[in-house]
Amino acid sequence: MNIITELAEAQEFVSSLAQKPGGSIVALSGAGISTESGIPDFRSPGGIWSQRAPVQYQDFLDFEESRLEDWDRRFEMLGFFEKAEPNHAHRALSRLSAAGQLKVLITQNVDGLHQRSGVQEDKLIELHGNSTYATCLDCGAIAALEDQEDLVARSISPTCGKCGGLLKAAVISFGQSMPQDELQKAAIAAQNCETFLVLGSSLVVHPAAQLPVIAAQNGADLVILNREETPIDSLAGTVVRTPLSETFAIFPMK
Repeated sequence: MNIITELAEAQEFVSSLAQKPGGSIVALSGAGISTESGIPDFRSPGGIWSQRAPVQYQDFLDFEESRLEDWDRRFEMLGFFEKAEPNHAHRALSRLSAAGQLKVLITQNVDGLHQRSGVQEDKLIELHGNSTYATCLDCGAIAALEDQEDLVARSISPTCGKCGGLLKAAVISFGQSMPQDELQKAAIAAQNCETFLVLGSSLVVHPAAQLPVIAAQNGADLVILNREETPIDSLAGTVVRTPLSETFAIFPMK
């Protein structure tokens, strides 16, 4: 295993990704890529969940108070998301996507920064959903979060204008079923890539943490770019410990 801790060496290494064959790379991104854009972490000590425990999905369904609490948090997070900008690591993935090397980008993030960086929707798998808009829990209709603020300010849970069902931010909450189609697509992508990149994920949250293991077991070159150790570093051919945005700051343009 090659462990890179020097920025210049890390930059040289990631620049070589631009020479990979078309469709050979699958990437998994986690909170570490977005914290470098100024978005607070959820899980780490001192993170958002240590200050405000997440609302469980069943409580959202059952209790108006829980729904209003969840909405209040979504508006708070939307403020962070709107102020943040994609960083060099986001943009490097977008370039790899546009150039054809990146086949699939799997993300645990819910902030929409990959879309804003230019990654094509058909190459993006959002395992934990997206917290920048809402959907109806009954009919699936999409609604803007901002349009619900007046109702929530009056202590009224937003409902769907089409069918009357409950609206909820399109993120996967604790106790809510993971999107099985997305999980299956992600697993298939992991099984069929030549290079699997992990960017900014601690690899402790399942089922996402199993994807790089699947890739390595199927012969992929596993590259882990994360400031801290992960439980599967020993499976990686290369581990990069430098800050993500700085590491990709000189990523070559095609």
